[in-house]
Amino acid sequence: MIPPDMSRPDRRGAFFLLFFSLMAIGAGNTMLIAAVLPPLTREIGLPDWMAGAVFGLSALCWSLMSPFWGGRSNRWGRRPVAALGLAGYGVSMLLLFLTGLLTLTGVLTGTFLMFACLAMSRSIFGLIGSGTNPAAQAYVADRTSQAERQSEIAFITSGFSVGTVIGPAFAAALVATLGLLSPLLLTAIIAFTMSAMIWFRLPEDRAPVTDATQIEEIPGARGLWRSGPVLPFLIFAVCLSLTTGVLTQVFVFSVMDKLGVSGKEAAQFTGPAFTVGALAVLLAQLVLIPRMKLKNKTLMWGGCLPLLAGALLMVFAQDYANLILAQFCIGLGQGLARPGFSSGASLAVSPQLQGNVAGLVISANGMGFIITPFFGLFVYEYVHPQLPFLFCAALLAFMILYARFGLKDGVGEPDEDEAADAL
Repeated sequence: MIPPDMSRPDRRGAFFLLFFSLMAIGAGNTMLIAAVLPPLTREIGLPDWMAGAVFGLSALCWSLMSPFWGGRSNRWGRRPVAALGLAGYGVSMLLLFLTGLLTLTGVLTGTFLMFACLAMSRSIFGLIGSGTNPAAQAYVADRTSQAERQSEIAFITSGFSVGTVIGPAFAAALVATLGLLSPLLLTAIIAFTMSAMIWFRLPEDRAPVTDATQIEEIPGARGLWRSGPVLPFLIFAVCLSLTTGVLTQVFVFSVMDKLGVSGKEAAQFTGPAFTVGALAVLLAQLVLIPRMKLKNKTLMWGGCLPLLAGALLMVFAQDYANLILAQFCIGLGQGLARPGFSSGASLAVSPQLQGNVAGLVISANGMGFIITPFFGLFVYEYVHPQLPFLFCAALLAFMILYARFGLKDGVGEPDEDEAADAL
């Protein structure tokens, strides 16, 4: 059944507003990962694994709070939760800027104190900033038919990917001209601006539910994460999160070590590499997915193939060209696989549970990053630099088999009658 406001003229404008909001988050995150935090931690003398631990603690908060915010978006409405998340993201980036400034100027000293301040600042993103993604995904699910859910979710999530294209390019220029911490301040300003735009401009006709029992009494709301239709998609999402987390975080340090660069100079190499990866995500989400019309299950196992190629390339790559190619493969794989399980989980539940399942999917997206510092950066630094990539290759091989043969046919796919009507 098509939602009643499917033909509203403001729907596309609302989707674009959410697109740009996720783009702001994507740009800021990539600037932080690719150009700011790794060089900053090496500049102030923190071990590499602590940079990963900063993201790991934030990911723990993200995974714990995303289901909460997904449920709150059912009760309060999608708009206020999305706006609150962006405001929290802005606060997090502002505090990271201030912490970095204090450490570089020598006001803040001591390994534990510097790490604690960085970790707590970033954790605000996980605690509060995690509200934007599930609210945005649920907003789209409220306003799309089953047949268009996959392509529209891919469009919204591609906003994050556009941000990751813009982020590294801006980060390299900003770091070179205005200093290492300038991307953080710019991101905070943009996040606060987008929060205000969401609050004042996003159409929200869906009345918030003031009675909590109306949410709790929805069939299937309790224990949704372990239900038969949803759990397989969440398992795949956690595995993909772990894989991409390791590949993303270790990639930065691997580039610095293989090319013999560090500090500000590193951003000139890691920034363009992440831009290529993000362009590959856009190729998958804005070109391949709308045209290929593949099943969600096929997108999941098919997306793991280029990811596997990227992981193996990282084992053998010794020059910048192969590192760029590896990042392209990683981006292409993410761009195919993420909309597959996100759309599949959404289609596996009723319209009343879209906020709940969106929160679970976003939570699963962050779970892998909780242990990434141990499977990735710690192993890279203290065991063997190629082992994280071999671990990812083995996990991806399992995921291909799991998605291809472990998922039931038809689960998480559009209703055949509705899909036929849409065509």
